[in-house]
Amino acid sequence: MSILAIDTEYLQKILAKLLSIPSPTGYTDTIVRFVTEELHALGLEAELTRRGAICAIRQGSRRNGARAIVTHLDTLGAQVKMLKDNGRLSLVSVGHWSARFAEGARATVFAEDGAYRGTILPLKASGHTFNEEVDTAPIGWDYVELRIDALARDFHDLEKLSIDVGDIVAIDPQTEFVDNGFIVSRHLDNKAGVAVALTALKAMQDQDLVTPVDIHFLFTIAEEVGVGASSVLAPEVASMISVDNGTSAPGQNSSEFGVTIAMADQTGPFDYHLNKKLVALCRENDIRYQKDIFRYYRSDSASAVEAGADVRTALITFGVDASHGYERIHMHALRSLAELITCYVGSPVEIKRDFKPVSEGISGFTKQKTAEAEQDLTRDVENEDLGPQV
Repeated sequence: MSILAIDTEYLQKILAKLLSIPSPTGYTDTIVRFVTEELHALGLEAELTRRGAICAIRQGSRRNGARAIVTHLDTLGAQVKMLKDNGRLSLVSVGHWSARFAEGARATVFAEDGAYRGTILPLKASGHTFNEEVDTAPIGWDYVELRIDALARDFHDLEKLSIDVGDIVAIDPQTEFVDNGFIVSRHLDNKAGVAVALTALKAMQDQDLVTPVDIHFLFTIAEEVGVGASSVLAPEVASMISVDNGTSAPGQNSSEFGVTIAMADQTGPFDYHLNKKLVALCRENDIRYQKDIFRYYRSDSASAVEAGADVRTALITFGVDASHGYERIHMHALRSLAELITCYVGSPVEIKRDFKPVSEGISGFTKQKTAEAEQDLTRDVENEDLGPQV
């Protein structure tokens, strides 16, 4: 299967729109509506779960053995923990991210009767008052507070503004598209993944790609708190690829360029045969790639398997510098991911057993190399023995 042409102008524009919509976990209705409308514009009708996870199916030549591309719409954020006597708000994080990156952030708190702007500040924010204590103050969510840009001198003023415990706080993305292809923003995890999925779909539609099985485009709404794709997967789906961020950091093999294929995360290895196929597609189509293992990471794939889904899973990523902080990626990785997705969805299904959830006996079951097979590695290479592919 050859690469489809990718509309990078659309990719950048849709990413900018996605980043402009606040969507911390628990406050995703607006972005669900936006993505549903975008899917309709691209020719697909979407089904929504009760809370708003999206499934849009692009029909292929066969229903069973379907393939899924999954991304998540929710981002990191915060909630109001307490109304303070000084007229400010204490916070707890939504999702796992450090208060180190919250300090100085502009934010919006969504109260019952409206939204208010504000800034997250350390408790000792004035250098003219606290001098060197500003530099030595501890880091953590107990040591920051949200200053509201409204008349809020004390607890009672906050009550008059209808602000209450549990209100969602969205953090400004502070997005910048640099002329050399770099993109700097909060919430690239996983707005960039959503943009990649939509761009791959657009390429499929524009070029009338016929796929061997149905393709399920899934968009989840609570990945950052571990729920992910636990309740959106249809029984027809045999394999699922998550599109999310990789970690470009010391000790990691991820890159801000090309595709980073995750071989494992904290929940264990991804599917051997599906990963093997993705690597083969990268090689055949000259898509730059690298492999990595993530020790402190879980994705939509993990939540689906933990919920009982018997599917092959993989994770393909765009390398992110400073993940869950002030993130940076490059357009090269996003384009590469869209290219790989189009190659994958159009490729033949090699493991015919996957058309059924359960098959009788061992016939047609997959094979992995054994120690004996390794002794004859030269012959395997000469015969281009890639083994079964999903």
